[in-house]
Amino acid sequence: MEVAILTVGDEVLAGDTANTNATWLASRLTEGGATVARILTVPDDRELVGDTVAEWARAFDAVVVTGGLGGTHDDVTADAVADAFDRDLVVDDAVRENVVATVAAYRDENPETVAAHDLDIDVDAWAALPAGSRPLMNPEGLCPGCVVENVYAFPGVPAEMEALFETVAGEFSGDAVSTTLYTPQPEASVVEAVAGVRERFDVTVGSYPATEEQNRLKVTGTDSEAVAAAAAWLRDRVEVSAEE
Repeated sequence: MEVAILTVGDEVLAGDTANTNATWLASRLTEGGATVARILTVPDDRELVGDTVAEWARAFDAVVVTGGLGGTHDDVTADAVADAFDRDLVVDDAVRENVVATVAAYRDENPETVAAHDLDIDVDAWAALPAGSRPLMNPEGLCPGCVVENVYAFPGVPAEMEALFETVAGEFSGDAVSTTLYTPQPEASVVEAVAGVRERFDVTVGSYPATEEQNRLKVTGTDSEAVAAAAAWLRDRVEVSAEE
C-alpha cells in the first residue's frame, strides 16, 4: 500500500511549527507495513491543496492530509478536499451535535476563561465537511476529521491528529517489513557491503549516519525471508552492535 502525506500550513513552512506530524505519520504507516511514497508541505492555499489532493488521490492508494481543518479564516483544507472531488461542504447533524457538545464541555471545564473572553463560535464552520465523507469525531478537540474515498483529513494539532489516526490505523496496511542494524563503523566504510547486498537480494538498503555514535543500516522488502537473508549477509561483513 503506497501512501502520500500532505501537511498544510503557512506556519510549518515559516519554521514557526515543527513538522512532527509528518514524521509521526510516516513512522506509524511504516510500522503497519505501508510504504510512504511522498511527503510534502504546502501553504494554506485552497487551490494548491485541492489540486495536490486530486492528483495524489489518483496516484496513490491513500492520501493523508493534516492541518488546515477548522473554522478560522486560514483553514482551507476541508474546502480544498471538497474541491478535489467536486463536492460541496455540508454539515451533518451528528457532527454538529459533537461540536456543540465539545464546546459545552469546554465551557463547563473552563468557566473563568469563558467569562474573560467571547468564545461564541460558528458551529457550522467547524462542523462542515465534504458531502458524502465519513466523519471522524475528534476525541481530543473541536474539529472533526473525515475520509473522502481514499483521502484521510486530520486536524493539525498533534494530539488530535494522532488520536484520529488511531481510529483508522487498521485501514492502512502492506507487506513491507524491515530490519535495522546499528554499527559503530563510519558510514564510508560500509559502502561496499551496502552495494553488495543490493546486488544479491531483492531489498532496499538505507544507510543513515550517526545516531548516538551508531550508524544505521535499514533493510526493507516485501519478502520477510529475503530481508532476513540480506540482514544476515550484512552481519557477516559489518560490525553490528544492535538491531531491531
